[in-house]
Amino acid sequence: MAVTSGAVAATSPQFAGSWAMWREAISQAPTSQGGCFTAHYPSLAWSKAACVQAPDVPLIPKTGQNNGARTVGNGDDYAIQTKTLISTGVGSFTKVKGLKSETGGGQVNAYTLQLNSEFFNGPVCAGAAVPSKCLTWLQYVYFGAKGQSSVFMQYWLINWNTKCPAGWNSFSGDCYKNSAAVPAPQEPITDLSRMSITGSAVNGGLDTTIFTDGANAYKTTGPDTVVDLANAWNGSEFNVIGPGGGSEANFNAGTSLTVGIAVNDGSTAKPKCLSNAGTTGETNNLNLGACRAKASDTPSISFVESN
Repeated sequence: MAVTSGAVAATSPQFAGSWAMWREAISQAPTSQGGCFTAHYPSLAWSKAACVQAPDVPLIPKTGQNNGARTVGNGDDYAIQTKTLISTGVGSFTKVKGLKSETGGGQVNAYTLQLNSEFFNGPVCAGAAVPSKCLTWLQYVYFGAKGQSSVFMQYWLINWNTKCPAGWNSFSGDCYKNSAAVPAPQEPITDLSRMSITGSAVNGGLDTTIFTDGANAYKTTGPDTVVDLANAWNGSEFNVIGPGGGSEANFNAGTSLTVGIAVNDGSTAKPKCLSNAGTTGETNNLNLGACRAKASDTPSISFVESN
């Protein structure tokens, strides 16, 4: 069912009582232009929203210096890997048990959801000090922190090691910048089972981030040409971690989360579950269990993390 921004809200009884089905349907509903949008269950129409500036907080790449820690993050995480190019990825939490509280960066209920691409040597690396050592990276983000809650994409030029291009921020030899952000509520961590991130990449078109929190969806777009992910996307990490700057999300003892990552890569082939394949430098205090991969129309992996 094609729906464009500004259309009269469409509803269907088939979505009654099923936010998961609605989430999938609204993520496929197109908009006639780029920008920021919101949608509310059971409508299948996106409404134009005012974009805002994303928080100027670097969601840093892994340093690889986790000192053998078993907790999630800074490289210690599972990632899905496919043989064919991914066009869309979805990260969600299929089971949540024992979760009562979380603190991140010294704040209660402060965290990020990140659906991250793998590192890759994109065309923009031609401007780096040593192009062959440069890596590009795209993060689809929900930033959940008081006064800054929003949805956006963060782009990175890793090992740039020269003056950053106009509009990019410098960080330890790397460069980063954000897409436009769409405001979203600061969701309580206890609602984690209702939250998801959908990211898509379109060659020569618009990349898109969609955050859903059950009955509400928030969407923002940006040109794929920023890092050209659509021509290189074969892997993704997804998790709930600290609110930027390498911080940690600390969950109460007895927390258990089942993480799911599903993709559309034009195949039904079973993907790979890669260990120690996380890309973000943010962390959480949970320990990884076993990872399982599944072949289907939307190939997926799932794993439990707990403390």
